[in-house]
Amino acid sequence: MDLNNRRQSTNYEDRRGKGSVGKIAGLGGGGAIIIALLMLFLGKDPSQVIQQMSSSQLQTTEEYTPTAQEEEFKVFALQILASTEDVWTSEFKKQGLTYRAPKLILFHGSVQSACGGATSSAGPFYCSADEQVYLDLDFFNEMSRSIGAGGDFACAYVIAHEVGHHVQHLLGTLDQAHSQMARQNENDKNRTSVRIELQADYYAGVWGYHENRMFGSLEDGDIEEAINAAQKIGDDYLQKKARGYTTPESFTHGTSAQRMRWLKKGLTTGSLQGGDTFSPAYSSL
Repeated sequence: MDLNNRRQSTNYEDRRGKGSVGKIAGLGGGGAIIIALLMLFLGKDPSQVIQQMSSSQLQTTEEYTPTAQEEEFKVFALQILASTEDVWTSEFKKQGLTYRAPKLILFHGSVQSACGGATSSAGPFYCSADEQVYLDLDFFNEMSRSIGAGGDFACAYVIAHEVGHHVQHLLGTLDQAHSQMARQNENDKNRTSVRIELQADYYAGVWGYHENRMFGSLEDGDIEEAINAAQKIGDDYLQKKARGYTTPESFTHGTSAQRMRWLKKGLTTGSLQGGDTFSPAYSSL
């Protein structure tokens, strides 16, 4: 991506070196699901990790000095956040709506949100209760090291996906889906979670479409980086990588094919209206 001379968002808080101690609580926006997904990233049993986190306290990082690479990642993240502010402010305005941007919380090790506590093992997540996106910048290194999903546009996709959850929240979709999940059995709950995640992928694509139209920032290979990342974080890919087989009824984010399809659709159309992942039959997603 060409981000030279691009503005950085000031809507952030840097909590690195200010880790919080506290009991793990239920994370909003499917935080436990994200933790499980990241454990599969790393080839670990998510149920054991979540159980351990539920019964123990989070570790505190009182002293922490960011590396030069992390400071570069910070600039990048704030430039991407600024881009999402520009794109979604414009797209909401077209619909007669006002966009309220989420705050980005940078942390290292552990963090407290209005949805509860989390460690960096949870990966990036969005909490609708405080309208904030949480990011440990080392996750960008983990993407490349653990699953081979490196590249600047792949990292931008991660941020845009979490902001996509915020878009869902502002439009009322996320709260409706969570209310529905509270009444569902485990299998149906997982399917609703997949619909939520695929729509966030679509919105990430919509952002990418308008980012490029506004700023001409995409370079050769950028879209391929994002599509590769979507493929590498599909539930089927991660489960096969972790244990050699898949259990489709446990999918919570969608298959590689689904994630790539919805991201591509957003990147191709750029339409806010084209991301209905809730009406189609589940088999057609």
